[in-house]
Amino acid sequence: MFIIEIKYNRPLLPSKSDIYVSRDILTEYREVPLSLADQGKINHAQLKSLVSGIAALVSTAKVIQPRKKVSLCRDPADNMLLECCIEAKAAILISGDHDLLQLRNVPFNLRVLTPRKFIEEE
Repeated sequence: MFIIEIKYNRPLLPSKSDIYVSRDILTEYREVPLSLADQGKINHAQLKSLVSGIAALVSTAKVIQPRKKVSLCRDPADNMLLECCIEAKAAILISGDHDLLQLRNVPFNLRVLTPRKFIEEE
């Protein structure tokens, strides 16, 4: 895992954009940083920074409860992100996850972009 400092002089998301999360995603956001720290993959300062970044992101997010289950990803754990996208009627999912980026023929209108690609397109 790499922690990269990015200096960016404009908002990362257009003002008309909304961020959506589900309870399952919030649980993952809570558990993964702690797991990374327990495994020694990040130090305490990185953990603190990661938790602060996640908190800032979700502080403006809308929490939704997906009603439809899907099984589209090679990694079943990633399906919760697609379920959230379906419920939110999201047009874009920003992710660095290889399995999500490799999805083709998704049966709903969704583009999966890396953070870099999203910034370049905006």
